[in-house]
Amino acid sequence: MANSSGEPEPSGSLKSFGAVLKVFRERAALSQEQLATRLSYSAHFVGSVEQGRRLPPGEFVERAEVVLDAFGVLRAAARHMARKPGLASWFRLWAQLEVTAVSLCTYECRVVPGLLQTEGYARAVMLNVPPPPTEEQVAERIAARLDRQELLTRKPPVAFSFIVEESVLLRYTGGEDVTRELLDRLIASAELWNVELQIMPLRQPQHAGADGPMQLLETQDHQWMGYSEGQKTGQLISDPKDVSVLQMRYAKMRSQALSPADSAELLQRMRGAP
Repeated sequence: MANSSGEPEPSGSLKSFGAVLKVFRERAALSQEQLATRLSYSAHFVGSVEQGRRLPPGEFVERAEVVLDAFGVLRAAARHMARKPGLASWFRLWAQLEVTAVSLCTYECRVVPGLLQTEGYARAVMLNVPPPPTEEQVAERIAARLDRQELLTRKPPVAFSFIVEESVLLRYTGGEDVTRELLDRLIASAELWNVELQIMPLRQPQHAGADGPMQLLETQDHQWMGYSEGQKTGQLISDPKDVSVLQMRYAKMRSQALSPADSAELLQRMRGAP
């Protein structure tokens, strides 16, 4: 469970692993008893792991990975079964999956995606959302966010696609100076050869993103996964049918948003004179 600051409690990573295990068990249409039999563990033990009450041994993780055909996700979640300062419990697994991703797609209608934020913008966002964090918490969160941004220039490279609502930029979060710095960052990021940035115009009668923000990720095994986040919650989406729906919606939004070239021109106009 996350505490009031949005930071994970010590048991949060166990709960995250348990939730992911349950997703893949249900994806395989297995009951806890059926999975337990295949893993040579008791149903009670499987239930305890899913509820985040037991630390699964390495043998359990490896057997579950194979039996559930989890294409590396359970191994990644197991490596992350420790508190990581600055990341909310519901986001830690997705952050771990990002590290080895082949491609990442992000649609945001609330804030500029964390991978594209400046320190000033990140700080303004964190201070605007109650309850007010301590300076230590802000420092931890900013450090974690900036660490993730190394993905933009990682080798081997990741292919990025971002779709951001124009309204997010027109909000001027943090004030004019923070927004100007943010626009500079977005313009520079859009010039990276592996980054495609599109702005969804303020006026767009046809919009496939009405259900809210979403992310898509392609693993090294070329499996696709989705992620959806809300108020103090995050959901990993692995069912192929559900992921396919997200892919269709994202593809539609790419056709509805401004082209990368037109988006870059809009950002330059919003930035104004240097």
